[in-house]
Amino acid sequence: MTKRAESKYKINRRLGVNLWGRAKSPIAKREYGPGQHGQRRKQKPTDFGVQLMAKQKLKGYYGNIGEKQFRKYYEEAVRRKGDTSENLIEILERRLDTIIYRMKLAVTPFAARQFVNHGHVLINGKRLNIPSYLVKDTDVIEVKEKSKQLTCVLDAAQSGERDVPEYIEVDHRAMRGRILRAPKLSDVPYPVQMEPNLVVEFYSR
Repeated sequence: MTKRAESKYKINRRLGVNLWGRAKSPIAKREYGPGQHGQRRKQKPTDFGVQLMAKQKLKGYYGNIGEKQFRKYYEEAVRRKGDTSENLIEILERRLDTIIYRMKLAVTPFAARQFVNHGHVLINGKRLNIPSYLVKDTDVIEVKEKSKQLTCVLDAAQSGERDVPEYIEVDHRAMRGRILRAPKLSDVPYPVQMEPNLVVEFYSR
């Protein structure tokens, strides 16, 4: 298990939000940050601090993406036509591990990343183990036949914690799905408010 996955709930406590809306999150019991000084009085954040927090929330939600890769997503969002913040969300939502999570084939983004890494996913009939692969509208995403009866997959599909968003089509019997259309910020079922506009401000300083 990676250090990023081990510390996933520390992210919640550090940011003071239940990023994935999970009942297991320690923020439900302790709303202060982790560590010896977690309960100290909070100071009013600066503009930089607000922007940084928005970036950390967005990075954390998608499985704590590394800074180098996240900046590349921002640069790609700037290059594309249209609103940069909307472009950034679309790129993040098209990651293969995100799609697996949205399809309810994994209980967390971390589990979805591991599921893809271990070669359980097919794209257009071919095995693909790259979590950061950006899924196209024409791609058919499917769980490998031998993996369809894994307990973790069945439990995730039957979980009532969240629903499959409207921009994704999934058949849980066949363990197969696809993207129906490009997601917009307003479409994404975030458990907490995300502010990609502040992330754009952070990088464009």
